[in-house]
Amino acid sequence: MPKGSEKLTNARRQEIIDACEQLYEVMPFKDITLGEIGAKTSFTRTSIYNYFRTKEEIFLALLEREFRTWSSDLASLAEQSFPQREFASRFADLLAGRRCMLKLLSMNLYDLETGSRLENLVEFKKAYKDSMQAVALCLERHFPNVTEEDVQQFVYAFYPFLFGVYPYTEVTPKQTEAMRLAKVPYISHSVSTLTASLITKLTAGFGDAL
Repeated sequence: MPKGSEKLTNARRQEIIDACEQLYEVMPFKDITLGEIGAKTSFTRTSIYNYFRTKEEIFLALLEREFRTWSSDLASLAEQSFPQREFASRFADLLAGRRCMLKLLSMNLYDLETGSRLENLVEFKKAYKDSMQAVALCLERHFPNVTEEDVQQFVYAFYPFLFGVYPYTEVTPKQTEAMRLAKVPYISHSVSTLTASLITKLTAGFGDAL
């Protein structure tokens, strides 16, 4: 841990994570280096090693931040009052706002976890667990008759979906052409549309619409 205040340490960690996120918007994971991440910060490249040992740790910290933001959004959703029939679309819109999270989950999670120290992985898993608790809270608040088993089954069905929805909604021109040539039927859908459809089905037995 570098010398200095906790506030400065956290600020520099966030600056590194911000730089990583900016690069990931325009570059594939495999092409992003610690040097390029460091070049986007206000301090020397070698200083990154005071906070992260590998680029995988930086990306894992980005994913952790994405999960924590999503959990916060879900907690706010749990406190809102609206007709039960609107739950699926509101829940889906929140997930659609976490494009970076979905992209990382679908492409790089195994590499990120393998290339990170145990303590970094533990912090990510805590954020992952918190998101499950936030999902459960949303269900309990908006579906008063939901059971613990209902929530568990929802989580078991929904979380694997998180790992695959991005490729179905972010199709490149090359992939589109390949599917055309292979005669694979494809209809474009958004994250919101696919998620809302799934949530509607998963919550169908949770109680009558209010």
